[in-house]
Amino acid sequence: MKTSSCKAKGRRLQDAVVKLLKETYTSLREGDIKPIIMGASGRDVQLSPAAEDIIPFDIECKNTEKASPWQWIEQANSNKKEGRMSLVVFKRNRSKTYAIIEFDDLLKIMKK
Repeated sequence: MKTSSCKAKGRRLQDAVVKLLKETYTSLREGDIKPIIMGASGRDVQLSPAAEDIIPFDIECKNTEKASPWQWIEQANSNKKEGRMSLVVFKRNRSKTYAIIEFDDLLKIMKK
């Protein structure tokens, strides 16, 4: 697969995640949640301070056929801000979308 095709595939997942977050958090304004430019380092979903107050995750997106969850988790953890939770959103062709979250973080959310 060409590099440009891989980037386009990744961008589609980022766009889908951003769209779903906007639909879920309707109190946020336009521009509070947006995908990062492909090839830029850092989190894949850019959140404004207002969005960060509501969404506790720094999000890494992976749209690939080959799973490397430990590498994804390491990347997500290295890109998260202090005091925030990392979340990996991933899928492959013709599959549902899934998420990886540290179990302790899941428990914190469940307690709320």
